Amino acid sequence: MFRWRLHGDGRTIAPDAIVRPEERLAWPLTIGIGAQHVIAMFGATFLVPVITGFPPSTTLLFSGIGTLLFLVITRNKVPSYLGSSFAFIAPITASTQADSMGAALGGVMVTGVLLALLGLLVQKIGTGWIGRLMPPVVMGSIVALIGLNLVPTAYSDNFSKSPLTATLTLLSILLCTALFRGLLGRISVLIGVVVGYTISVLRGEVDFTPVREAAWLGLPEFHHPEFNLGLLPIFLPVIVVLLAENVGHVTSVGTMTGRNLDHMVGRTLTADGLATALSAGFGGSPTTTYGENIGVMSATRVYSTAAYWVAGLVAILLAMSPKVGAVINTITPGVLGGVTFVLYGLIAIVGFRMWIDGRVDFSRPVNQMTAGVALVIAIADLHWEIGSFAFTGIALGTMAALAIYHGMRMIGRATGTERVSEPAEAVVPDHEG
Repeated sequence: MFRWRLHGDGRTIAPDAIVRPEERLAWPLTIGIGAQHVIAMFGATFLVPVITGFPPSTTLLFSGIGTLLFLVITRNKVPSYLGSSFAFIAPITASTQADSMGAALGGVMVTGVLLALLGLLVQKIGTGWIGRLMPPVVMGSIVALIGLNLVPTAYSDNFSKSPLTATLTLLSILLCTALFRGLLGRISVLIGVVVGYTISVLRGEVDFTPVREAAWLGLPEFHHPEFNLGLLPIFLPVIVVLLAENVGHVTSVGTMTGRNLDHMVGRTLTADGLATALSAGFGGSPTTTYGENIGVMSATRVYSTAAYWVAGLVAILLAMSPKVGAVINTITPGVLGGVTFVLYGLIAIVGFRMWIDGRVDFSRPVNQMTAGVALVIAIADLHWEIGSFAFTGIALGTMAALAIYHGMRMIGRATGTERVSEPAEAVVPDHEG
């Protein structure tokens, strides 16, 4: 588990070579690359707890622990970092407003357990059924509607609180993305947060009292889940997104390393689910495999899992400083407003990319209705309560996408009016929303 073969002389990589998962560079270089992974994941990972009200230090701690757990379960064969999942923001927010943080943590934990069980199922029967149940038009619609459902809160809860700071934060992210390539371009959100935060400080919007009062060393703030089964339907659609991200990331890593890693999807799903459930058990945010770190691997051509062990350990060490968590908590609504304008839109774009990559034919009525109705339900954020169960726009939109697609196809087959079938499997993108 902890033995890596030295790549070449440990210091250089030939132009046509890569450092494979079972290899490593010299330890000083490996530690440096691990630090790059921490920088790449940090901007997105701490934003989820800040947006949802979860403790950032706890999220950072279980992000690191979850990454190490992932590496153990996948036997060091799939290099990946587990950061905070944006797909959970809407159900966490809705559950917290309807009940409490504990209820939201309970929903996250149950979702994690279900994802882990799904991973065990995939290990037994493979991934073919996923494409049949959720072809590109369905999977893309579900991913897109989660992003679009969040859009109204980006303005009302954050952007409107400080429009100038939010606008300048947004512009800094756009400029960074346009001007830089490589690592700087991939951490444009983090750079945007730094710029926006600096503007907030200059405008007198930041209260540093909690930072001064926080200790340098100490355990993070822990919370425990409570279980409200009536809120569970809000979380179930997120499994689709996690499934899409996970399969997409494994496929991407396999392509870049010249290996077929399809047989590892079951393990990666199980690892992701267990890491999410473990994090929720102590108050941390849910996790998912991170495309930002895949981007770092692509840029450096270093796929060594040793670098991810370094990144996970560094995240754990950072989480042991309450002062770091206090600084993160001082990020103002204006900064978050500018950031969420970008991030929520990108979640929707990931779904649209699934349509393009999956070559979805929108001249077909079944595809038009599947996507159109599902997106409208999510944007309108329809609510439906049955007894103690609450269904929000995301849950209803997901059910609509599945029911409309399979229902219309069933009717088409029965009446002989169905046209060309969908591709056999959904095509998923290679990065986190």
